[in-house]
This record gives sequence, structure tokens and C-alpha cells, in this order.
Amino acid sequence: MKKIKITSIFGTRPEAVKMCPLILELQKHEQIISRVCLTGQHREMLDQVMGIFGIRADCNLDIMREGQTLSRITAGILEGLGRFLDVEEPDLLLVHGDTSTSFAAALAGFYRRIPVGHVEAGLRTYDMSSPYSEEFNRQAVDLVSDLYFAPTELAKRHLLEEGKDPGRIFVTGNTVIDALKDTVTEDYSNEHLDWAAGSRMILFTAHRRESIGEPMRRIFRAARRIVEEFPDVKLLYPLHKNPRVREPAREILGGEERIRLTEPLDICDFHNFMARSYFIMTDSGGIQEEAPALGKPVLVMRDTTERPEGVEAGTLRLVGTQEDTVYEEARRLLTDGGSYQAMCHAVNPYGDGHASERIAEAVIKWFMERKN
Repeated sequence: MKKIKITSIFGTRPEAVKMCPLILELQKHEQIISRVCLTGQHREMLDQVMGIFGIRADCNLDIMREGQTLSRITAGILEGLGRFLDVEEPDLLLVHGDTSTSFAAALAGFYRRIPVGHVEAGLRTYDMSSPYSEEFNRQAVDLVSDLYFAPTELAKRHLLEEGKDPGRIFVTGNTVIDALKDTVTEDYSNEHLDWAAGSRMILFTAHRRESIGEPMRRIFRAARRIVEEFPDVKLLYPLHKNPRVREPAREILGGEERIRLTEPLDICDFHNFMARSYFIMTDSGGIQEEAPALGKPVLVMRDTTERPEGVEAGTLRLVGTQEDTVYEEARRLLTDGGSYQAMCHAVNPYGDGHASERIAEAVIKWFMERKN
């Protein structure tokens, strides 16, 4: 069998965390020639993840510029990636999730009739404004994909309901669970954890575009109320780089000795902080998958989620962005031991840590069947 040339394309840290375990798995197979192309949406954070997994890029488009719009990001990726693909001529493009990189890369592949495999296919809110612009991206990628690597049965069901070929859909679990095996360690230590020692530490993240403005200010106020009410609670918030997030965060959360605002953490730090937190408050997507594998309750500060499996399993609670609701739900986890333990011990719906193996096997099988 002729070797399969696979190019994996990603540009943000969350994509890198989920794609690096898969790239390492692809490299194990002699039937596969694995190449990596970065778009460079997240520069320093992307380098950190690549270094942790020991992966080097074959191409870096380095498209990010200060103040860049989504339109310019998409156009830059289409143009730069197009030149790379014309030279590389891969047999398959692998893209991940719901970013502008995923959308533009899938479209570039479609224009050149290169098959596209979508890792983490089938997630849906069916609300184009929430999350924005991720819901559009993931649906658009699935429109042009040839292979669908769905993390759960629900994601597969979405794809089937949209008319996708069942023979091209593979339920694999989520590759982020694979990553946790390499990043979380027993002997981990950090100065911020030393600061939080002896407390119930809440790990907090907030960055969604649709929450910027008053919704974000409301969740910041709720977080401060919680810390002020419970003297044994400390809150750690690795700030997003966006000034529109940082400014209200510092205004509302600053000046409280039991709240610590830090720069973004590398992925090993972040995963280990999650593992040692009491619970997590977030508007992130990926954390909704990672935390259940670590037995940590998650309050999702959004009005919708494309990961309802965690809500149904009981490990996630969708709390919106209203100040009183966010406050009350956080307070419940701090005062109701039964509610807290139920969330801690909910079954993780996102896989067993072998998603990358299943994806590699599915790709090889698909190409063998095409040859025959």
C-alpha cells in the first residue's frame, strides 16, 4: 500500500492540545507520512504545547497580526495554506474543532479536492450566535469533510440527522483525554498552588466573545461575591490576552488578596491546576471535556453548550451569565456536600484516552478500502 500523506493543520492552543496526541499516534504507523502545518493564531502558547509534546512543525504560516479581524485571519489562512498545499499535495487534511483555522483549512482543502478529516466533528448548539463564531465554523467544516471523528454518540447522531454518510462517521472519544495522560503528574508543584494551599481553590476562566461587556462583568461580580463570603476559598484566574477581558477583570476582581490574576498558563500548568482545584468556573469549551476526566465539577458560564453530554451526565452545570444565578450555583457547590459529590463522581462521557488510536486506525482502514 502506498504511504498516506497526512497534513494536520491547527493554529490555537486548544487545537494543539487535542491534535498533538493524534500526531504522535500517526507517527507510529509506517503506512503514514505525517506533516504538521501551523497557522500561528496563538503564537507563544502554541509553541509551549508543541514543546511539551516534542512535535515540530513543517510549516508555520504565522498569520496573526495585532488587531486582526476574523475576516483577515480567514483570508490569510486561505492564501498562505493554499500555497503550502499546492506544493505538499497531501492525501488527507486533518483539522480540529471549530476555529477560524479549521474552517479556512477545510475550505482550502475542499477547493483543491483534498479529502478533509474533522477531529471533534458533530458538536452543535444550532445557534449561530452562541458560541460565536465557533458554531458556524464547526457546521461549515462538516459540510465539506470526508471523514468525521465524532467524540460521542450524540455528536454522531447530529451528523446522521444532517445526512452525513454513516460509513464515514467514527465515534472515537475526545483526544483531549489522551493528552491528560501526558500532562497531569503526581509530583507537580507551582507557586500559585503554594498560595492556594489549605483553601478550596476555584479555577476560573472567561473569554468568550459573546460574553464580552456586561455579561462578563456580571460573572466577575458573582465570583468576587463568592470569595468575599467564604474565607476558605481562593480564586485563580489565568487572564485571557484580550484587553476587553483583562480590563474589567482587573477592575472588578483586583484588590482582593484571595483572588489571584495571572498570565495565561501553559497546558501542563493548567491541567495540573484543574486536577488540584475544588471546582471550575468557565466559559471554555475544552475544559468541559477535560474536567470530567479529572473528577472536577464545572459551572459553565454560558447560555448554551455544544457539549450537553456532560450536563446530562451531571459533571457540568450550565449556569448562564446572570450574576445571581452564577453566584447561587457556586455557593451551592461550597455548601451542599451531596450536590458537590454527585458532580465529582459523574461518569465521564468523553472517552477513555484512546481516541487517537481509533482515529489513526479509521484513517488507514478508509484508505485501504478506497484502494480496493
